[in-house]
Amino acid sequence: MIDIHFGPQVCGDLTSAASREWLVPDGLGGYAMGTAAGLRTRRYHGLLVVPGETPASRQVGLVSLDPAVTLPSGARVRLGAHEWSSGDVDPRGFELLERFDLVDGLPRWRWRIGAVVIERELAMLPGRSCVAVVHRLVAGGPVRLELSAACTWRDAHGERRADGPTPQVESVADGAVVEGAYRLAGPGWTPEGQWWLGVHHREEANRGLQPDEDLWYAGRFAGELERPGDTVSVRAWAGQLDLEPGPAEGIVATARRRNRQVVATAKPADDVEATLALAADAFVVRTNDTAADVVAGYPWFGAWSRDTMISYEGLFLCTGRADLGRALLRSYAATLSEGMLANTADTGRVEYNTVDGTLWFLHAVSRHVTVTGDTDLGDELLPALRAVIDAHVAGTRYGIAVDPADGLLTQGAPGTALTWMDARVYGVPVTPRTGKPVEVNALWINGLAGLAELAELAGQDADELWRRHRQATASFRERFPAPTGWLHDVLDAPAPAYPLGGAALHDDDALRPNQLLAWSLPFAPLEPDETTLRRIAGGLLTPLGPRSLAPDAPEFVGRHRGGPADRDGGYHQGTVWPWLLGPYVDAAHRGKMSVDDVFVGIEAHLTEYGLGSVSETADGVAPHAATGCPFQAWSVAELLRVRRKGQ
Repeated sequence: MIDIHFGPQVCGDLTSAASREWLVPDGLGGYAMGTAAGLRTRRYHGLLVVPGETPASRQVGLVSLDPAVTLPSGARVRLGAHEWSSGDVDPRGFELLERFDLVDGLPRWRWRIGAVVIERELAMLPGRSCVAVVHRLVAGGPVRLELSAACTWRDAHGERRADGPTPQVESVADGAVVEGAYRLAGPGWTPEGQWWLGVHHREEANRGLQPDEDLWYAGRFAGELERPGDTVSVRAWAGQLDLEPGPAEGIVATARRRNRQVVATAKPADDVEATLALAADAFVVRTNDTAADVVAGYPWFGAWSRDTMISYEGLFLCTGRADLGRALLRSYAATLSEGMLANTADTGRVEYNTVDGTLWFLHAVSRHVTVTGDTDLGDELLPALRAVIDAHVAGTRYGIAVDPADGLLTQGAPGTALTWMDARVYGVPVTPRTGKPVEVNALWINGLAGLAELAELAGQDADELWRRHRQATASFRERFPAPTGWLHDVLDAPAPAYPLGGAALHDDDALRPNQLLAWSLPFAPLEPDETTLRRIAGGLLTPLGPRSLAPDAPEFVGRHRGGPADRDGGYHQGTVWPWLLGPYVDAAHRGKMSVDDVFVGIEAHLTEYGLGSVSETADGVAPHAATGCPFQAWSVAELLRVRRKGQ
């Protein structure tokens, strides 16, 4: 894997070190997460974040273990880091960091206090909500190490205050049980019990959200580090509290072995691919012994069907997980209703509110069968997939229907945003894209052809599917090219002066990246034209991927910043989306264009934000600072997929 490490000049600069985040997942949707500086900058950061009934319904438990070293001289040196609502940063342990490393996906800190060097490693036990934190004396000593446990028990999206109930902490033989929900275990436990008031999260402040909370100082662990190699370790776990995990050092070793095996199974061609293979692993979560799902992004997303299906080939087929992917496709097929795939919302409700999620599902099944030769799955799902086509032809929810005049797919209803550009501000869609969106119809044409092939593999008649495919393809080629030299983004859209359902329609020729799917998909309706692709790249391409809107558009928003309304307003109005690099590279490959230089910026990004991973979004203007989730499934999956495809 690529070498990710920082020395004292990065670690000791809070702005730099606190903007580089690490993630250690538990395989269930929970995680440990923080920054290279050791400073918590988000309400979502913690050492034990526990998944609920769904991956999105997480609870923050153990927040931090703040180390303090007592030297032979009697001096006490604190190695933790907290920012307070007053603006103070205290303690400032990051100033004593001489190195931070990400080794096999696991973070490691190394503090130097003169001749004394102490190292911290942490890992989660794969498949269990359990974190192990190991502190090791590397040089110097003897010293005494204390670890102050800051705790809470709250929804990951909120905060907890001292004016509410005091957390219930019950001391047990080797530590404590907090709120009956999780257990802490380690040496020399001493109960304390007081509020730390006004802990500040700078990233929440930047996002226009409540940035402050109060933490409960539950107590401290302590042990002697007499000679190099001695350790003081703490474990924390949720679930079966009486089922004690193994030693902390063993948990770290187990996690390291597993991560190495994940990488080996993916058979990476180089260090970047190895890094992406391990990054992909974070998003694949087990829902039971045989089934899996996909977390769209950390730290705040759960499972979303569109994200899952766009990510499918990269996360499952490029990493040696075809069997697990097969089970996922079967479980998602069971959610089909009126020809639409369920979109499992982070609210916990099952919703049917996308026009493209189902079409991406058709694509995922087709790719699975094509890549693996698993025709049994194709045969099994074929009736359900045919029903999808029939429902779209007849018409289903939200005005989703095939226009009999041209065979293209139209969609839209008041107040909805059904494509992937689905942001709303105060409930009003920013980009409703009512009508016939370009990528939706590219996916429709691709789905018809993919399903026709599956039908023929099963020995079934596919004439009607191919007839619809020919009609839609001919209409696409006739209608989508725009006088501007690229493709219309939406056909038959309500004119701006008319409400949905009004008399006037127009064709939207805004320069957006959605058209890339018209050249990139396996059964794309168009053959790439180098002149057109270069024109699109000139307006949209950045080092981290394509912008969602060209900078010369009146609606362009260059920085994805501010409060929720500001961020949602710019989400698809110029913000860069790294996942779109996948369709761009596919289209360029088909157009015989060189893409040797297109990965340079995004590969460098692997050490800049979410360490070893790819962010959800980035600003549309230089320096294209990353925004959104630091760890995003489709960003990682698409980069891994097209890099492997180009090998």
